[in-house]
Parts: sequence; C-alpha cells; structure tokens
Amino acid sequence: MRADPSFVEQIRRDLRDVQWPAPEEIRSRARRRSQRRIVVATVVLSLVGASAVAVAAPRQSSAPAPPAASPTRHEITTDALLQPSDLPRPVDVRLSQSGLGEMIRLEDNLGYCRTSQGLSEGWQPSILSRSQTFVPRRAPAIQTRGEGEATQELFRLVPEAATQLFAGLDDLIAPCAEWRSVGPMDTAGVISTVSAVHRWAVTQRGFAGDDAAILRDSLTAAQDVKTGQKYGDDPEPLRLAVVRVGDLVSVLRLGYDGTEAELVRLAVAAAARMCVAANPAC
Repeated sequence: MRADPSFVEQIRRDLRDVQWPAPEEIRSRARRRSQRRIVVATVVLSLVGASAVAVAAPRQSSAPAPPAASPTRHEITTDALLQPSDLPRPVDVRLSQSGLGEMIRLEDNLGYCRTSQGLSEGWQPSILSRSQTFVPRRAPAIQTRGEGEATQELFRLVPEAATQLFAGLDDLIAPCAEWRSVGPMDTAGVISTVSAVHRWAVTQRGFAGDDAAILRDSLTAAQDVKTGQKYGDDPEPLRLAVVRVGDLVSVLRLGYDGTEAELVRLAVAAAARMCVAANPAC
C-alpha cells in the first residue's frame, strides 16, 4: 500500500528545513560529549571512592571499637597453682584439696584475736578454691598443713571482693596490733595458764601481681600467768603472703624455717602462675 502523499510531502518539507551542522561542528560536539562523559564518570568514581573510604576508615574523631572481650574463666586449673619447680628444694605435693564457698581464713589466731574482742573474724567468702601442701621429697606422711615445707590456698572471688580484701587489710589487723592471748599449756604433764603477746603488722606491699602483702605476727615467748616464768626464747614470727591477680587471691605460708625473702620470691612465682586462670587475663 502506498504511503499517504500528504504525509510524505510533510516529511520532505521537514527534512528540507533542518539545518545540518558542518562536519567540523559534528566532530567538535562529539569531542565535548566524550569529555563530559569522562568528567561525569570521574566524579561518580570519586564519590564511590569517598564512600568506600568513609566506610572502611572512620574519621579519626570516632571512638575506636572496643576489643573483643576475653572469655570468663571459672574453674581453677592445676596449672594456676605453684609447681614443685617453683620451690628452692625438691618437694612433693601432699594434701591437695578443692572446695566451694570456702572462707579465706588468713590465720586462725588472727580470727581468734578479733572474736575475743567481740568483733567478727572478718574473713571474705570465695566462690571456689584449691589448696596444696608441699613436703620435702620422700618425706613421711604428714597430718596437717603446718608440717609442710610450704602451703598455698588459691581462691576465686567476686572481683569487687578480691579488691576489697586488700583495701581492708589494715582495718582487719588493727585490733591485733598488740594483743595478749591467754590459754593453757601442757608442760611435762603439768597444765599451766600462760600468756603471749602477738603483734600483727603488714610489713611489705605491692611486690607481686595486682596486689600483694606480707602479714607478720611477731609474738613473745609464753609466760606463766601466776609465776611469771618464761618458757624459752621468743619464737620466729609467723608470716604469710597474700597475692591478688584479677579475681584470684592466693595465701602462701612457709615452714618454720622460711624467711620473709623466700616468701616474697614464692609470692612472685605464684602471681605468674595465677595469670592463666585470672579474670581479666594478664
């Protein structure tokens, strides 16, 4: 079918009226369009790049993300305790125990000093604990911890209670800075009432772990209350070390021949061992 003549004629007139640009102008316009496309593409890429930088590298004023929290440790594993190699002489481990909710009884005599004056013992409760006694290698069996070469009690506490134990040490021993104890003593089958003066003091602090202290009980020889007779010389002071690493607290004692310097060295070794089980981690 032929096209409508009027329609064809109209197309011809329109095409005749179109002003076609010269070839140079066409090439110039093409160059400008290409440049415009390049500029637009560059701007878009710049914006995308800026967004990527903004996401990948926050502004310096932004707070850094907190580090991932370490998992909370609960059990006290055996590698958190002192090892035989930490002691200066060959030893074996005897009387190893564990418990739940034990009180941290620093020293029975210190507790008795307080209760005899109408005060509470002042002990802190623990969540769980482990204890061990070291004896000389191949030594005969022992019945009490006091017979050992060294003893360690390791406790896990609520973190606030662990910190408070050290903050309250001075108040704990203050009533016993000079305390006279009175009690019976058996001498060759003869029971006498004797007295002795105990002087409790903190002699060193801050030498191991997060907190550390040496407690010393210097006491006089027993003296007969009625006759005034003294029984021997003043004994060696009783010493114990208390060390904290995070939420762990260790109480350490040496045998009768142990010195304060040896006790400090043992406390430093204990603090290093406690790191593997402490919250927060060392």
